[in-house]
Amino acid sequence: METKKSFNSPYLQLLVTMVLWGSAFSSSKAVVEHVPHSVGAFLRFGGGAIALLLAMWMFADRKKPVPGRAKWRAAAAGVVGVFAYNGFFFWGLSLAPSLDAGILIPVMSPVLTSAFLLVTGKERAAWARVAGLALGLTGAVIFFVGAGGGTHGGSSRLWGDALFLVSAVCWAGYTLVGSRVLTGVEPLRATTYATCAGAVLLAVFAAPDLAEVQWSELPSGVWLNTVYLAVGAAAVANLLYYRGVGSVGPANASLMMFTVPVVNTLCATLLLGESFGWVQGMGALVLLSGAALAVTQGKLPGRRAAVAAPPAPAAEDADHASEQPRHLVKER
Repeated sequence: METKKSFNSPYLQLLVTMVLWGSAFSSSKAVVEHVPHSVGAFLRFGGGAIALLLAMWMFADRKKPVPGRAKWRAAAAGVVGVFAYNGFFFWGLSLAPSLDAGILIPVMSPVLTSAFLLVTGKERAAWARVAGLALGLTGAVIFFVGAGGGTHGGSSRLWGDALFLVSAVCWAGYTLVGSRVLTGVEPLRATTYATCAGAVLLAVFAAPDLAEVQWSELPSGVWLNTVYLAVGAAAVANLLYYRGVGSVGPANASLMMFTVPVVNTLCATLLLGESFGWVQGMGALVLLSGAALAVTQGKLPGRRAAVAAPPAPAAEDADHASEQPRHLVKER
């Protein structure tokens, strides 16, 4: 009884979610090492779409009708948040370590989102938020300088990191349209529609490369990682995130996103043997510090009443404050 109560803890569910998302970067890299990046993206999110369809069939309210316009909005969001995001993400993985992706994407996404909201006047320019954004962008510059030089860097890694940054831009855009997408549709359905739409486009994009893959020669590890990404990092993580956010609110849940780079760093270094130099390390610390300051504005958000759970991000995804438009998910 006590064990069941502990598992129902929203913070434990959120922590499990972050572990699944954080490990997804290394798992995706392991897949891309054996198949073209376009095929890797399709395998992950084609499987994720199937897993989410199954989850929707099992858990969604089938009696509640979904307006056709809401379905189209969610599908359109999937073009940016699933197709474009993952196209650039997996392309970047073919050029740079997953270690870089796990730092740049989940940390730069909320920084870019906050910057857009400040520039457009949709968010108050508090000193802590402005200082955090400036610090975060400075950290990103340092990180890129480290990626382009030294024994741990090079032109290939620099281009890969640039693609990760484009992925972060796509995720920030996905976040900004999230509130409109969620109008008239529950988060699980919206996420499923978006993922399915993106998966279809990824299939079209991967079609020319599918014939090049020697399917019978792929090691079992590729299939195990693909199943893990589809079921664990997509379906299971999303469902746990819904419950966690519904209990503690989006502001507290967003703070948990800062565990993603930690989990990714451990996985990338221990499982893949990846590393970066001291310049990139310093840039990552500055970037994380700035993003944390921008998200919290120097204060820890208080516990709030339960709210309607938003769709969860892939690992790849962090939110920046309770008033920020909620985003949809894919994996990471």
